[in-house]
Amino acid sequence: MTLADGIWQQVFSFDDYGELLGLVRNSLIAGAALGLVGGLCGVFVVLRDLAFAVHGISELSFAGASAALLAGADVVAGSLTGSLLAAGVLGVLGVRARDRNSTIGVLMPFGLGLGVLFLALYHGRAANKFGLLTGQIVAVDNPSTAWLLGTSAVVLLVLAVVWRPLAFASSDPDVATARGVPVRTLSFVFMLTLGLAVALSVQIVGALLVLSLVVTPAAAAARVTASPVVMPLLSVVFAVVSIEGGILLALGGSVPISPYVTTISFTLYLVCRVVGGHRVRRRGVRQPASVAG
Repeated sequence: MTLADGIWQQVFSFDDYGELLGLVRNSLIAGAALGLVGGLCGVFVVLRDLAFAVHGISELSFAGASAALLAGADVVAGSLTGSLLAAGVLGVLGVRARDRNSTIGVLMPFGLGLGVLFLALYHGRAANKFGLLTGQIVAVDNPSTAWLLGTSAVVLLVLAVVWRPLAFASSDPDVATARGVPVRTLSFVFMLTLGLAVALSVQIVGALLVLSLVVTPAAAAARVTASPVVMPLLSVVFAVVSIEGGILLALGGSVPISPYVTTISFTLYLVCRVVGGHRVRRRGVRQPASVAG
């Protein structure tokens, strides 16, 4: 067997795939929920330019999960605690974009440093450490699935309640404020909701690559449509395809799930970017003719 064949077997090997498929039933269920949550939250992340905040929250989520792992507590609960703490700090202190980015720049290395410290002190299975950073597909047991689905339901309920005023505040905050929309309150509520979504995503794709689930699908959708209805739908479809496809492909290899999820997500983004660019060029060609007429 050549080196290339050996690498290919590590990345794509579908021996006994049918038997292995039963091991990721919970992950597929959780992945569908996370795709829905990540796709919808991602719309507002793109509209409000919060991609950097997602990364900052994920670092604190990683620190919380690492602390729980070291203490022998529930990792999901630790991840949620870290995410909500970071989201709450950003919601209170990061009102303006400059202040928010500065706060995130302070929180990120602090959270990452704490996470690394806790993992260095942890002497259990190395796979548990690695999984917090790059994701796992077979570690979602029944209690974790219940946590994930329950928290996803909370996120979806909050989004359903605040969707219209939040969309208004995200597209034109000054006009929304003038019309009495509680922009600051909505911003804080959404940051907490985003914290929950990030914590959920960390459980599957890991802390380092949460952006591929919470940001990239919405960014891809924004490249091909500005419709307030079509964009969320496309974002959800892209997120679900990325995570479910990543889980199914990772099952046939011996590498973590995150490279598969990020590759699918990035490919969808590239396709949407090309399609969007083609539409813009076509409009640019048609415009002079219409003006001349």
